[in-house]
Amino acid sequence: MINDEYSIKKKEFDRKIENSESNNMKYTTVSGEEVNLLYGPDDIEHINFLDEIGFPGDFPYTRGIHSSGYRGKMWTMRQFAGFGSPEDTNQRFHYLLDHGQTGLSTAFDLPTLMGWDADAPLSEGEVGICGVSISSLIDMEILFNKIPLEKVSTSMTINSPAAMIFAFYLATAQKQNVSFSKLRGTLQNDILKEYIAQKEYIYPPNPSMRIIVDMIEYCTNEVPQWNPVSVSGYHIREAGSTAVQELAYTLADGFAYIEACLNRGMDIDEFAPRISFFFNSHLDFFEEIAKYRAARKIYAKRMKEKYGAKNPRSWWMRFHTQTAGCTLTAQQPENNIIRTAFQALAGVLGGTQSLHTNSMDETLALPSEKAVKIALRTQQIIAYETGVTNTVDPLGGSYFIESLTDKMVKQANKIFEQIDSIGGVIPAIEAGYFQKEIADAAYRYQKEIEKKEKFIVGVNEFVEKGEKIDIPILTVSPEVEKMQKQRLADLKQSRNNILVKESLKELNAAAIDNNNLMPVLIKAARNYVTLGEMTGVLKEVFGTYEEIAVF
Repeated sequence: MINDEYSIKKKEFDRKIENSESNNMKYTTVSGEEVNLLYGPDDIEHINFLDEIGFPGDFPYTRGIHSSGYRGKMWTMRQFAGFGSPEDTNQRFHYLLDHGQTGLSTAFDLPTLMGWDADAPLSEGEVGICGVSISSLIDMEILFNKIPLEKVSTSMTINSPAAMIFAFYLATAQKQNVSFSKLRGTLQNDILKEYIAQKEYIYPPNPSMRIIVDMIEYCTNEVPQWNPVSVSGYHIREAGSTAVQELAYTLADGFAYIEACLNRGMDIDEFAPRISFFFNSHLDFFEEIAKYRAARKIYAKRMKEKYGAKNPRSWWMRFHTQTAGCTLTAQQPENNIIRTAFQALAGVLGGTQSLHTNSMDETLALPSEKAVKIALRTQQIIAYETGVTNTVDPLGGSYFIESLTDKMVKQANKIFEQIDSIGGVIPAIEAGYFQKEIADAAYRYQKEIEKKEKFIVGVNEFVEKGEKIDIPILTVSPEVEKMQKQRLADLKQSRNNILVKESLKELNAAAIDNNNLMPVLIKAARNYVTLGEMTGVLKEVFGTYEEIAVF
């Protein structure tokens, strides 16, 4: 409650600082939101503490989903790994595990992300370049050679062909005699954000949603510890959105998946506890922390009040965080270590369950071993040296943080209303709503940089003329593509092609008859049907998607 003494002091302060700002800097968040010089009790007097903020582990989980925070369990430390051949990435996996990483995070090359085999014409020159090349079960077996799948949590950044890649993974588990019930990990599998931001889609939105619901349904019944969808705001932010847009668009996508599962007839408390989220951690420290707190609060209330979830675990928003690749610079790349540390700290103070720290060299190439080890050590220093894990939500109650969190909740709810007025997420995608809003936000931010209203060290301020980059750079040999093509050619000669034809025929029938695709895909994987062959059959049934340009 605001008393008279505070009000008097506040007025005196306001008079004191009036017109005292003498420089030309723009005092806004990265997203362009105005920031007051000072925040106090009057900025949060309308917020009911118990109902809107509360205690860690209590609804609406603004302060975190676990009462004990990181005292109970440290976040999972991940490094994005994937380049070249499956052998190359397997070696990197073992290196990271040996240096203390607690979960594997897999990056795939562009052909794999698009559902193309290594020998496809469109794959030429891209095999293994920006991630690991996976065309068949053989590749997946090599990728996880001597890695016991029941003992490691595996994250896979794959979307359009996620069902096929997951089928390879499950078939690999079967080859290792590992029960599906013991598998832990996450598929990104967020196709809606592909239409919105990243553009690595294959099929039109509606059949793509059908495939994702098939996967959620299958995992609910057969792979109970697996997260079948990680709803991803990361790429929305990388495309140029504001923090609030990332928050609102990501949650809107998540609610669209939930509603699609409910329309299938699934029980929300059976599948919702395994839906996870994936957020960006950008450079505006406090804005990012407020974003995560707002996300938990919005999600918990929607799950309980709109969708009728009764299991508290269905109200929990569990999320992975990755530091912002778009903030890293080719200029003075060592500065990226500092950027990443602050972004990682924001993720931790925001209560993330899993964290990936980008490497300093990622604007130049895939990360070197030295760079990736520094990125991992960044997380370990935060966890074990800074003291920030000693208490839960240490910034909770901050006038600024609570005011910013509340503001972001209100702004996100307005965006939900806009999306609903268009007819929902898929109609909004088809109308170009998301794409235009993100483009406008990115343009505004770029103009601020050009006008020097925002500074980027080493880019538009504190520039070093004649700078020479002196850090090790990872390169991928052209031999990788030759090797992957040869492996594929050998496979097509040695496998039972009668079984391959039968598998493709069964897949076609399952797609047409609206049967769950996962059992058929796993069988096809075990018969060494390739990624491109599987996606090709589904293209025949579902067609492909072409985006309408929006100006």
